[in-house]
Amino acid sequence: MTALILALIAGAVVGLTLGALGGGGSVLAVPALIYLLGFTPAAATTAGLIIVTATSLTALYAHARTGRVRWKAGAAFAAAGILPAAAAGAAATHLPQAVLTIAFAATAVLSAVKMLRPADTTRLGSGDVRPGRAAGAGAGLGALTGLLGVGGGFLAVPALVTVLAFEMEAAVGTSLLVITANSLASLATRSGAGASLDWAVIGPFTGTAILGAWDGKRLAAKVAGPRLQRVFAVVLLAVAAFMLADAVT
Repeated sequence: MTALILALIAGAVVGLTLGALGGGGSVLAVPALIYLLGFTPAAATTAGLIIVTATSLTALYAHARTGRVRWKAGAAFAAAGILPAAAAGAAATHLPQAVLTIAFAATAVLSAVKMLRPADTTRLGSGDVRPGRAAGAGAGLGALTGLLGVGGGFLAVPALVTVLAFEMEAAVGTSLLVITANSLASLATRSGAGASLDWAVIGPFTGTAILGAWDGKRLAAKVAGPRLQRVFAVVLLAVAAFMLADAVT
């Protein structure tokens, strides 16, 4: 019963973050699964991908209804990341737990820095789209998703803005398509790991994350975005520091 309650609470927090900020919530999912619910880092990254996929699909549907998804460009960007996501997902199951923990903590720090410097994600690109650069960004994002079980929305949005010259609304909506594709590709290579997952925890976690995402959208309308980002960044830095301390001790 305690695990169920923790899963419901953690899922709600992750969903609220995703709904309010358009990304970053999945960076909290993996630490919650490890330190609150007792998952190993490898199992937590796989479970995180399941949660990310379900929540992103729900959000993608909502954005698609309002015409904020650029399907062709998003599919091309995602295609560059599918093979790296699959390869990284397969490799993650063989890496030492300490390596996964340190890599995830470093990613959390990067996410926090991005949140503390929101101006970097709001400027438009020059309009000169370079296919090689776009493919490289897509491949890098796919590898990150596959290895660490995070959606990478905090990197996908600025990449779509600066590399493909998307306006912010289209970048947020299209990033969900990219995240979903990469997460599914990584999950496909982790099919063997699914047998050891605690679905009685993952199910409620995912359900409250989806519901929380809708409440997060309403929260974003009431509280200034930059303020939300700063608060979230501080929380992420604290989580990263805790994970690093745990990995080296």
